[in-house]
Amino acid sequence: MEKQAEEITYSCEECGLSLSTMSGLKSHMRIHTPYSCKECKTFLSTMSSLQKHMKLHTGDKPHSCKECGSSFARAATLRLHMRIHTGEKPYSCEVCDKTFVTSGNLQIHRRVHTGEKPYSCQICGSKFTSKGNLNSHMRSHTGEKPHFCEVCGNSFSSKLNLKLHKVTHTGEKLFPCEVCGLSFSSACSLKNHFRTHTGEKPYSCTVCGAGYASHSGLQFHMYKHTGEKRFSCEVCGLAVTMMSTLKQHMRIHTGDKPHSCDICGTSFLSKFDLKVHMRSHTGEKPFPCKYCSSAFSTASALKLHTRRHTGEKPYSCEVCGSSFAANSVLKAHMRIHTGEKPFSCEVCGCSFARNNDLKRHMHKHTEKRYSCDVCSASFMNKYYLKTHMRFHTGEKPYPCKECGSAFHTSTSLKIHMRKHTGEKPYPCEVCGTRFCEKAKVAVHMRIHTGEKPFSCDICHTAYATKAQATRHKKIIHGIKKKV
Repeated sequence: MEKQAEEITYSCEECGLSLSTMSGLKSHMRIHTPYSCKECKTFLSTMSSLQKHMKLHTGDKPHSCKECGSSFARAATLRLHMRIHTGEKPYSCEVCDKTFVTSGNLQIHRRVHTGEKPYSCQICGSKFTSKGNLNSHMRSHTGEKPHFCEVCGNSFSSKLNLKLHKVTHTGEKLFPCEVCGLSFSSACSLKNHFRTHTGEKPYSCTVCGAGYASHSGLQFHMYKHTGEKRFSCEVCGLAVTMMSTLKQHMRIHTGDKPHSCDICGTSFLSKFDLKVHMRSHTGEKPFPCKYCSSAFSTASALKLHTRRHTGEKPYSCEVCGSSFAANSVLKAHMRIHTGEKPFSCEVCGCSFARNNDLKRHMHKHTEKRYSCDVCSASFMNKYYLKTHMRFHTGEKPYPCKECGSAFHTSTSLKIHMRKHTGEKPYPCEVCGTRFCEKAKVAVHMRIHTGEKPFSCDICHTAYATKAQATRHKKIIHGIKKKV
């Protein structure tokens, strides 16, 4: 057997360090070169490198951008900056084709696909794809917010958050969507929004395969698998996955609703709730059903609607086994078994199983300032009184173009027209039966919930509709409806 050759090493004569290659020794020897910064003691290999480095301390930025006037210490940095104006992104991802200005940004992005997170927080153990994200995260522990808004004085933990905040002062939204016309304050927000139209979901969960339009959506989803809830409410103890969710939750305790609608003045806990609300004014419905022509203002409404086509009923009653498409319907159904009536009238103390029934009941206590001179009926506003007067005058200003029938209100005409078109836009969330009026859905739902809100004043027998209760009084007790 041949004798194994001894490993050759190269030693530094200055400090004694041993290296395996001559090139490694040469690189190491630069530490001992005479080019060192007197300000921060950094060692540099050449005089030109030292001169460039010194600009960090002197603030000298001789290289200026002709487009926006920004100055830089190095010509190479200026060249990178110019790509913002030219739109050049020469580095592309092999997996999703996303492009980047620098190779470093591409390298960080690749970790989204590989799942690699080499930077760990020593306090809570959270891992990150880049050192910059780790540094920003550390401020959640230290409370440091070094970036200040010059307008209102608010401070932020990162430059990005400050940049996004400044838009609230300027109202500037430079990135419009070509499909629906909505505008956004950043190109990233527009790109994420655009995926609601294309259906693209490039970010997939490695555990269950669920797809998401944005990386933040995937990140939030992953907490379902890990069960991690790092932020707790000091008032009620609720644990949540994100600091932003905790801040929003705290408004429930403080009553703070900082986001107001400019049109009707309604206030909301979150910016998202306001955004959804605005669609009631604009009529925007960006979530179309792939099975029919229906469209919805929220993704959750679309998801609920889709179950009518698929027949999915994921919410089951543990008492009787009935299944429902929506959790809210299950909760209402459970009150049949528990007898719970959580919605109470503050005026007379009557309790109800549903909030809608309480609202309807409250009309009895609401002051009605506008009275009819003919029959003394009272109304809450002039419009209702004006509409009511047509029943006395016989005025029917809204005729049907199909059959000639005329109606007191435009709403009545609209509902009538559905008899000709066959349109039934209001479906039951439980069984899928469709109705031409929204009010009829509410009455129909009582078949599923078992709710009977109308009771006889004499024998207290309960009924699902007011008409049934009135008919009962007439037949059983001989009481006729007052004219």
